[in-house]
Amino acid sequence: MKYPLPRLGVVADFIRGVSFKPDDVQPLGTESTIACFRTKNVQAEIDLSDVWAVPNTSVNRSEQILQEGDLLVSTANSWNLVGKCCWVPRLDWPATLGGFISALRPKREKVSPRYLYHWFSWEQVQSELRGCARQTTNISNLDLNQALDLRIPLPPLEEQRRIAAILDKADALRQKRSRALQKLDSLTHSIFLDMFGDPATNPKRWPIESLGESLNFVTSGGRGWAEFYSDSGSRFLRSLDVRMNHISGSNPAFVNPPDNAEARRTRVEDGDVLLTITGSRIGRVSSVPVDLEGAYISQHVAILRLDQKRMNPRFVSFFLSLETGGQRQIANAQYGQTKPGLNFDQIRRFQIVAPPIKAQEQFVRHIMDFEDLRESVCDSGVKTDALFASLQHRAFRGEL
Repeated sequence: MKYPLPRLGVVADFIRGVSFKPDDVQPLGTESTIACFRTKNVQAEIDLSDVWAVPNTSVNRSEQILQEGDLLVSTANSWNLVGKCCWVPRLDWPATLGGFISALRPKREKVSPRYLYHWFSWEQVQSELRGCARQTTNISNLDLNQALDLRIPLPPLEEQRRIAAILDKADALRQKRSRALQKLDSLTHSIFLDMFGDPATNPKRWPIESLGESLNFVTSGGRGWAEFYSDSGSRFLRSLDVRMNHISGSNPAFVNPPDNAEARRTRVEDGDVLLTITGSRIGRVSSVPVDLEGAYISQHVAILRLDQKRMNPRFVSFFLSLETGGQRQIANAQYGQTKPGLNFDQIRRFQIVAPPIKAQEQFVRHIMDFEDLRESVCDSGVKTDALFASLQHRAFRGEL
């Protein structure tokens, strides 16, 4: 069935975010402030774990107050993240949005909010949105007028609701898999805390040392890799590939690297720890499995190469991933407003608990018991994602 194809601007409006100064940022709940979302909060689901507040006076227009059913859209970010969106649920407090994101607000008499969300988050539309991005020196900006010219297939409202309900059910399966992975990650973190205690209080009185004392080498990737992209070859690890304590195999990138000192410098070795150091994914960290030895890294990722007689890479990765371990230090060390980042001196100064290497290795043996289960859940997730993508394709072609 062929659906009408009006412009996106006919059925929805973009609401631009508010402006504020860095000194205006306050803890959530501070008097005379309003919650303010930023790019970090735009994840697959809205991230409510780290929400800023800004003065109420930052909001100039009532439309800048978010509504349930709005979409938060990343409009100023690295190119691969431009257009990324999430659903705004019912919130317990009033909220607005910062200047690097916008709200896409549906005109409900014309489009179902959930239908709009599923269409806008569809990978085919996400690719079109990246084509609407204007590149500047450090960041890409979504051209909102060009985005509003995209054509959206628009069946009658009842049909939109039917399609959205089907996609919601399929998406719920994906969310269950995601929550299962989160529970597995929570278990491994619990093992860490049981063995070594909370790094914030160090109740077991482990020695504390700077990370730099155990680093043999630290570097980040260089620029100019785009010309070496290939359909096959060596894995190229970008910030989006580095997740908390694992490297994603979804939509991998490959390069045919040049034979020069720059490429050799950024070549990954088994046991390296990778840390994202710029952009919205700053602070994600993972040790490198043996099957990724020989991969290369982007400029947004740092290699931390450890003296493994002193520090086990997986132990270090887990420490840096803990909110009361590395993540708090990473948050405190970030510099820059438009593009947060970490430098090597800051990384070397991170404080880390240093139990005996045998205790670290015992911890790693414990968490390896969870690896097979995690891999099984991930494999199931790949199939679920493929099913969901197929349903989206059929839905917006009038075949569902």
